[in-house]
Amino acid sequence: MIEIATSSTTTTLVVAGDLDLAEREQFPEVTARVVGLRRQLLVIDMCRVTFMDSTGAAFLISLADAGRRRGGATVLRGAADRDLFVLEICGALELFRIDPDHRCELDAGAQADSPAGAPAPA
Repeated sequence: MIEIATSSTTTTLVVAGDLDLAEREQFPEVTARVVGLRRQLLVIDMCRVTFMDSTGAAFLISLADAGRRRGGATVLRGAADRDLFVLEICGALELFRIDPDHRCELDAGAQADSPAGAPAPA
């Protein structure tokens, strides 16, 4: 699932679930909507991404490239190491700004429920 939210300067794309070949049918429509909004900053929230393959990476790359051609920037928020690895293998990690300070709500909730320093129970 992909949701789009906007402010006067930012478009935020919230991705949940898999970002892969099986989801590719929705990518052109989402890309057209995001590009059509013409915001300078695109934030892609990946906190709830469960899996991303090269098809999903190509989608993110196309969004970042479109923004860069207009002089904008694309920020990845909450991207897992595995997702960053896929983008790195594709040779496209430099297209993105990585938000190192973001803490996903899911992580914060799990940490609040567990003893200090202990992993949350599965």
